[in-house]
Amino acid sequence: MNCFCSGTRRKDVGIESSLGSNSKTKVKRAAATSYSFRELAAAAKGFNEENLIGEGGFGKVYKGRLSTGQLVAIKQLRLDGETHQGNREFVTEVLMLSLLHHSNLVKLYGYCTHGDQRLLVYEYMPMGSLEQHLSEKKPLSWRTRLMIGVGAARGLQYLHCIANPPVIYRDLKSANILLDSNLHPKLSDFGLAKLGPVGDNTHVSTRVMGTYGYCAPEYAMSGKLTLKSDIYCFGVVLLELITGRKAMDVTRKHREQSLVAWARPYLSDRRKVTQIVDPLLERNYPLRCLQNAIAITAMCLQEQPNLRPPISDIVVALEYLASESVSEVSRHRQRSASPPRQSLSPSDTQTDPH
Repeated sequence: MNCFCSGTRRKDVGIESSLGSNSKTKVKRAAATSYSFRELAAAAKGFNEENLIGEGGFGKVYKGRLSTGQLVAIKQLRLDGETHQGNREFVTEVLMLSLLHHSNLVKLYGYCTHGDQRLLVYEYMPMGSLEQHLSEKKPLSWRTRLMIGVGAARGLQYLHCIANPPVIYRDLKSANILLDSNLHPKLSDFGLAKLGPVGDNTHVSTRVMGTYGYCAPEYAMSGKLTLKSDIYCFGVVLLELITGRKAMDVTRKHREQSLVAWARPYLSDRRKVTQIVDPLLERNYPLRCLQNAIAITAMCLQEQPNLRPPISDIVVALEYLASESVSEVSRHRQRSASPPRQSLSPSDTQTDPH
């Protein structure tokens, strides 16, 4: 832990490493700033409840403004004295986000260690989490949902295919997909991430951790973690995007509390798929695009992990669906434009933010 001990205020700590000797993306030096506790407490106004923007299993997240004027998100981890789980999450998060850099991963600016305090400082994501948006009465459009799915898949593709050794996210869920002001998605919260199997190994054995409703069945039963465990989680997120429902919702009838269990009978019947679509969309989606999105989701949720597609194939498929969806809307606008042959302006082909 010496490499994470607080030194002078705002000291830059370089982590010279790469994710493997044969890494496709070498990381020669990544800097994480060490902040003083006093500075972060002032930024978050004494961690006042008014600044609270989120809460998870390991701590609370506050909105803060640094002395430079920069808005940030500050996570104050809850330490477990017996298991040291909060401290392990802290170390894992600092290491992972110091070494991994992608436009669909949240940026880590720095951290603080002060006595029993462990704090992480991230870029501020003003539009909150995907989970929050799916629970709002004002729905995300079909195209926006597809683009969020594409962005999340690209982030996962970076972890699985570019990082070497690969990284198993292990806690992919709508609450951990954060959105910037343009609804551009970024994966966050890497405290449970694990380096994937290398060489002849097929899996990583670990204590089962994650969020109920997202956990792959084989991992929940055996503790054997693979890249395909993440694919199952991603399938649940796709299902949330399509249906607007939570992965687990105890307020619903018993048979409908588990999203996957409720939706599975519909996934294999193209004639019934419209019955599970978020009613807030009011049928504003191309039917063929919906059917193909359902097919991708069903493949991700296969019970047998070897039948689930790799993330690279999922990215290609979702990118195609997103482009097709934009073309469908553009053609519809062109047909309804007045006069009939009036050309579209560049802005008409942009994905609307809502």
